[in-house]
Amino acid sequence: MNDAIQQAARAAAARLAPEYGGRLPADVEAALHSADGATRRDQYLDPVSLGGLVVSVATLAWTVYQDHKKKHNDPPAASVIIRTIRIELSDSGIPEQLDTEQRDRIIQAVVEETTQVINDEVVLPPDQ
Repeated sequence: MNDAIQQAARAAAARLAPEYGGRLPADVEAALHSADGATRRDQYLDPVSLGGLVVSVATLAWTVYQDHKKKHNDPPAASVIIRTIRIELSDSGIPEQLDTEQRDRIIQAVVEETTQVINDEVVLPPDQ
């Protein structure tokens, strides 16, 4: 997993923590480092599942961004990435306790953070 995805997932977790709990950043870290991606279903809103969702959306957002940029020679708008993720993300990857509005807020936050990280990488030259 590349650094942009990890940075975006961490930033999104920090941004979403007030709504989904202060453990979300740690749960995202666990998802980033999870070898098998296993989740638990024994809590009302499984934080590990939520952390995994954040990481999955960040990964998919990065992929959609890169594919669109390669195909069209320009970066996609965040709305294009959000719409694509909503279509491509299967319901089985969404914790069942989340409603559509919550899912969409998470997707939007993660996509915004992902595009911000990507744009920052483009603007800032790599360390030499």
